[in-house]
Amino acid sequence: MKYFIIVLTCLVVGSCQEKKSANSQLFAKGKSLGQVVKRLEEASGLVESIAQPNHFWTLNDSGHPAEVFLIDTNAQIKLVCKLKGIENRDFEDIALAIDPRDGKRYVYAADIGDNLEKFKVKLIYRFEEPTLATGAEMTITKFDTIKVVLEDRVRDTEAIMIEPKTNDLYLVSKREDSVRLYQVKYPFTRDTLTAIWVAILPFHKIVAASISADGNEVLMKDYDRVYYWKASNNLDLEKLLMTKPIELAYERERQGEAICWARDGKGFYTLSEAVRGEMGRLLYYKRN
Repeated sequence: MKYFIIVLTCLVVGSCQEKKSANSQLFAKGKSLGQVVKRLEEASGLVESIAQPNHFWTLNDSGHPAEVFLIDTNAQIKLVCKLKGIENRDFEDIALAIDPRDGKRYVYAADIGDNLEKFKVKLIYRFEEPTLATGAEMTITKFDTIKVVLEDRVRDTEAIMIEPKTNDLYLVSKREDSVRLYQVKYPFTRDTLTAIWVAILPFHKIVAASISADGNEVLMKDYDRVYYWKASNNLDLEKLLMTKPIELAYERERQGEAICWARDGKGFYTLSEAVRGEMGRLLYYKRN
């Protein structure tokens, strides 16, 4: 097994500050579009719908029912999907991808959080993307359960991405001084899959990640920063993440654990959990 060990260094006083200043205008300041209701008090994942443009799939993390929500650009719930027969152990992220085998759109609800590092198997529930025509609430009875084991050891993870060119799934660990990037090759079988450790990235507490619809741009965030990569010459995802990212200007959210690209590529969105009774807001960062 060949591991890609990445050591990216940045002189904090010099080059990091210069980089931040030089690239602070790539995207406009975050604009608040709306505030979620209490039912979404611990939103911990975000992805724009394909079937319903300008709508977003999201979910709550542990301690809540196994539900996936569709919200509009005002952050209001338009559809609730209840996954039948499972518990929300620790939902942490969500993704959406078109399966090249059948051409259908699938939502991936990732039960991958593990603060105490006690769950050997991570669970990702995959179901065909519903539409608003189904009504305000529906029960999902038909879904796949993708079981994933990290190659090296049990770790907490809160971020997933599905690379649109290959349909490979990626997970990012959270708590290390330098987080790990893992890959699950497509196609996904019904058996337990091994996520291969492919890189170490010099970040801490990564809580969300998103890859653009064309596969050429990536966002990752921790609680204080948003990191941005843009590919050139069709650079693949692993090699792209081995390069130094740009740190974007970010309106810090006190418990921001969700980020996603706009499907049209014109900007990106973030969503936070409630803090001290104040509900999270959907923020939009428009590309300049």
